[in-house]
Amino acid sequence: MTLNTSARGTRHVGSVEPISDSAGLDADSFKAVFRNHPAGVAVITADAGDGPVGLTATSVFSVSAEPPLLVFSVSGQSSSAPTIRAADTVVVHLLGAQQLDLATLCATSGIDRFADTTIWDRLITGEPYFPAAQSWIRGRVIERMDAGGSTVIAVHALQAGTSDEADSAEPLVYHNRTWHRLGSHSRIGE
Repeated sequence: MTLNTSARGTRHVGSVEPISDSAGLDADSFKAVFRNHPAGVAVITADAGDGPVGLTATSVFSVSAEPPLLVFSVSGQSSSAPTIRAADTVVVHLLGAQQLDLATLCATSGIDRFADTTIWDRLITGEPYFPAAQSWIRGRVIERMDAGGSTVIAVHALQAGTSDEADSAEPLVYHNRTWHRLGSHSRIGE
């Protein structure tokens, strides 16, 4: 990977030579750029009929308030991807720092994320969810789009729940391959 600095002090990752319209950054350069872009942490759960699955995601964002829409992506390499891509509904859990255990549970490969039946339940509509999450949104999948090795999924929010502590809880953030909490100590402006 080549780091070049322009006259303005901006670091360029990868080659700064002209490239064709069809070429792009190599995977390592692309990851290096996004590694320093912090993201909120969420857990996505679903059950398309073969049992519950869950994965940790940092790609969740709101798109529209009217109608209430959100989007996330799921890597094709995730063991949960086939179920989440097939599900009609999903539950998106927005995590606070107190739910680091849920984030690490659903980010760990090769385990049964639902083996401990004391930490999850099903909504009355049948979807698996983690009641300890700071907030959750149940939604209907309205669009799926293949994008490289991932699938981008658009969701229409149908129902939500928040914990009593959600307004004062510190958000869980992922930055540079490490978990972080945001709090009053990290505030830099009004």
